[in-house]
Amino acid sequence: MKYSRLLFSMSIAAALLTVSACSSGHSGTVSDASVKEATKTTQDKNKEVYALLDFSDEQEREFAEKGLIAAPESLELKDEKGKVVWSQKAYSFVENADAPATVNPSLWRNTQLNHLYGLFEVADGIYQVRGYDMTNITFIKGDTGWIVFDPLMSTECSAAAMQLVNENLGERPVTAVVMSHPHVDHYGGIKGIISEEEAASRGIPIIVPEGFEEHAVSENVYAGNAMGRRAGYQYGTILDDSATGSMSIGIGMGQSTGTISYISPNDTIKQTGETRTVDGVTMEFQLTPGTEAPVEMNTWFADKKALWIAENCTGTLHNLYTLRGAQIRDGNAWAEYIMEAMTRYGKDAEVVFQSHNWPHWGNDVINRYLENTAAMYKFINDQTLMYINQGYTSDEISNMITLPESLEKNWYTRQYYGTVAHNAKAVYQKYMGWYDANPVNLNPLTPSDSAKKYVEYMGDTGEVLKKARADFDKGEYQWVAEITNVLVFADPGNQEARYLCADALEQLGYQAESGTWRNAYLSGAKELREGTTTDTALKANSSADLKKSMTPEMMMDYMGILTDSNAAQDVNLKINLNFTDTDPYLLRVDSGVLLYQKGIQADDADATLTLPRVAMFTILNKDEAKQQETIKIEGDQDILKKLTEHMVTFEYFFNIVEP
Repeated sequence: MKYSRLLFSMSIAAALLTVSACSSGHSGTVSDASVKEATKTTQDKNKEVYALLDFSDEQEREFAEKGLIAAPESLELKDEKGKVVWSQKAYSFVENADAPATVNPSLWRNTQLNHLYGLFEVADGIYQVRGYDMTNITFIKGDTGWIVFDPLMSTECSAAAMQLVNENLGERPVTAVVMSHPHVDHYGGIKGIISEEEAASRGIPIIVPEGFEEHAVSENVYAGNAMGRRAGYQYGTILDDSATGSMSIGIGMGQSTGTISYISPNDTIKQTGETRTVDGVTMEFQLTPGTEAPVEMNTWFADKKALWIAENCTGTLHNLYTLRGAQIRDGNAWAEYIMEAMTRYGKDAEVVFQSHNWPHWGNDVINRYLENTAAMYKFINDQTLMYINQGYTSDEISNMITLPESLEKNWYTRQYYGTVAHNAKAVYQKYMGWYDANPVNLNPLTPSDSAKKYVEYMGDTGEVLKKARADFDKGEYQWVAEITNVLVFADPGNQEARYLCADALEQLGYQAESGTWRNAYLSGAKELREGTTTDTALKANSSADLKKSMTPEMMMDYMGILTDSNAAQDVNLKINLNFTDTDPYLLRVDSGVLLYQKGIQADDADATLTLPRVAMFTILNKDEAKQQETIKIEGDQDILKKLTEHMVTFEYFFNIVEP
C-alpha cells in the first residue's frame, strides 16, 4: 500500500483529460457495442470541477491517512472456493495518478481516499480496520478483549480484519459486539469474528437498538429479490474495476460478495442515555430512529472523549432515498438527531468516528462537521417543502435545488453517494407520494405501451435516431438517453437505439460525481450493449442465518408475497398451525389472499399442521420431501399442495433498461 500524498495538479489533470479524448463519431454513422472514450463535452464538464472545488485542501486526506499502524502491500480476499469477494488490489490503478478523462475528478479523489486501507488507531484503545469492506470494523480495547462495532458485510472480510488486528495488536477474545443499525453491511460478517456457539457459551453481549431484528429481516426478505437486482446497478457489480468502470461509492469502494451471516442480538437499547459497561468499557447510547436507517444509534465514550456517530455522518452526502430501494429516510429527523448529539457530546468530543470513511479530530473541526452535515439534510428537507408549497413537482424540484455554496464546497458534503436531486425527490415522496396532481398522470400507460404510441406518432425511427445522434454530438446526453430508451421499449431489437442509448448513459456516467449514479449509468450501458446479465456469480447473496430469525408472522407475510392471488382467487382454506416451539396460528386463504390470526385455532379447519417454526421454510421452498419429514398433517392430506399451488418463483435477473 502506497501512502504518498495524493495531490492533484490542475494543469496535468486537464492535459490528461484532452489526451485520452476522441471525437464522438456518431454523426452519420452507426453506433456499436464498444466502450467509448470521453467526448469533448464530458472532458469540458469534468474540467469545471477543478474550478469549483479546492483540490489543494488536503485535510480529509490527512484524516484518512492518520493513525495507520499496518496494511498489507496488496489486499484481495477470497472465499473457501477461491472466488474473490473483496479486492483493493483491483483499484491499484488509482494510486498516485491523476483523474483520467472518463472519471469525474472529485469522484476520482474520493476513490483514492477510500482506497487507503489497513489498521488505524483512532484514539487510545480505539482502532479501526478500514477498506476491508464497504464498512469499517471498529475494535474497542477492554480489560480482557475486544468490543467490536459493526462487523462488516461478509465473514471473509471480518475474519481478515480480525487477523490483521491480532497480528499487530495481540490476540484477544471478542467480549461484546455492537451493531449500530440493521443494514447488512453492518452485521453480515459477525460469524467471521465469533461463532454462534461461542457467543452463547460465553454470554457475549450483542447490543443493538430497539427494532433491529425486525428491520434487518424484513428489509432483506420482503423485497429482497428486487432490491438485490437493483443493488447490482447501485454498486456496479457487473462492471470492471477500471477507469471506464466502477469507482468508489463515497462511503467505500463497494460491496463485498462473500458469506453473509447473522446472530440474533441479546441486548437491546430502548432509550437515549442508556449505558452499558462491558469488559471495563462504559458506553452511552443515543437512539437516532428514522435517520440513515429505521433504527440506529450513536455511542459516546466519555473517558475517551470519542463519539461513534454510526452512519449518521460520513465523508459524503448520504441517501434519503437509495437506488436499490428502501424506506424513505427523514431528513428533518436526521438533522435533529445530529444536533442532539452536538448538544449532548459536542463540547467534549475530541474525535468523531463512524462506520464509513475516516474519523475527524479536534473539537472545532468536529462541531463544524456535525453542524454542516445536519445543515445539509435540513436544507434539503426545508427547501423541498418550500417548493412543494409553491406547486412544483418532484422532477421540477430535483432540477431546481442546489446546496448553498458554504455546504457545496465541503469535501465531506459532496455528492459521492447520495445526491441533492434524489434526496429532494425523497422528501417529496415522504410528504406527497408519487402523484404530481396532474390528472394526466393518474393512470399512465405502461412504459412499453407508451413507447409504442410514441414511435407510432414519430413515424420514422430512422429520422429520430438521426436527430438523436446530432443531439449526442451537441452533448445532450440525458435527452438522447431518454428518447432512445423510448425506441428500445417500443422495439428491444433496435440495435442502433440500444447502442446510442448506451453511449449516452456512458457519458453521463463519466461525468457523475456520485459513485452510485456512475455505476447505474454504466451498468445500464453494459446491459444495453450485451443484454441483461445472467451470471449467477453476480447474484446477491442471501443469508440463511437471517431467514432463520424470521417470526411466523414474517414467514406468512412472505408466503402472501409469493402467492399469485389473482391465479388463486378460487382458493379458500383454513389451516391450523400448531407450532411446537411458539404460539399457534390460524392461517386463512380467502379468495387467494393470505391472512392469519395469532393464538387462534378453528374447529372447522381443513387441516391442522403440527410443526416446528423453521419447518415453514419447507412450505416456502415447496420442498415436499422435507415437508413429509417435519410436518404432521391432520385432515386434508393435500392441503400443502393447495396452499403452494399458486406460489411463484422470482426471477432474479429481470430486465431494467429494456422491457
